[in-house]
Amino acid sequence: MSAPPIHVEIWSDVVCPWCYIGKRRFEHAVAELGGEIELDVSYRPYQLDPTASPGKSQPVFEAYTKKFGGPEQAQAIIDRVTEDAAGEGLEFRMDRALRANSLLAHRLLWLAEQPESPVEQSVMKERLLRAYFVDGIDIGEPDALADCAAEVGFERDDVIDFLESERGRAEVSAYLTDAADLGITAVPTFVINGQWAIPGAQDAETFVNVLRRLNDKLVAEAADDAGIV
Repeated sequence: MSAPPIHVEIWSDVVCPWCYIGKRRFEHAVAELGGEIELDVSYRPYQLDPTASPGKSQPVFEAYTKKFGGPEQAQAIIDRVTEDAAGEGLEFRMDRALRANSLLAHRLLWLAEQPESPVEQSVMKERLLRAYFVDGIDIGEPDALADCAAEVGFERDDVIDFLESERGRAEVSAYLTDAADLGITAVPTFVINGQWAIPGAQDAETFVNVLRRLNDKLVAEAADDAGIV
């Protein structure tokens, strides 16, 4: 007897380096499982800096210098995440990255999850992460977001219209509230079936082991419910 699909909600921010690293490690785990477990994956919004001014951006080094207590500390953090990212095949260019308010990007990710979307949410997420960490694109700027969306399959004008509307605002706000209600204070956090949480950018082996144990548990529960001994 097989278990029902496992729903994984990945709470993350597109300006979070560990979220990109964690995404790649999770994808390595999924590849290792090779279809052994059916997964339903969704990306949920979290803002590392919700107070960042909309429409304004600044170099990441400047933002990190202010946040972490000086240029030496900022450079040490940048060096560490860049090295860890390289271990997952990601070439971070933090010298280009522009820290910006990520709310519009999260609304775009919400749009990508809607049934009528021509683009898978995971594809949109990847493009936004690459835009920020590799390309030095201002992910708080509507035209830049529309360009990124058009690259992966959206109609550019449709995205501009969407970002100028109110669509997705209430839904993204509700998800941000849900994150607080779930006690999520750091990202990435992987919430499984709304009950279990895996915090942080764990290695692929950890994800594989947790998902297999959970799948075994769900298979056993399904067998019990069906009266199979």
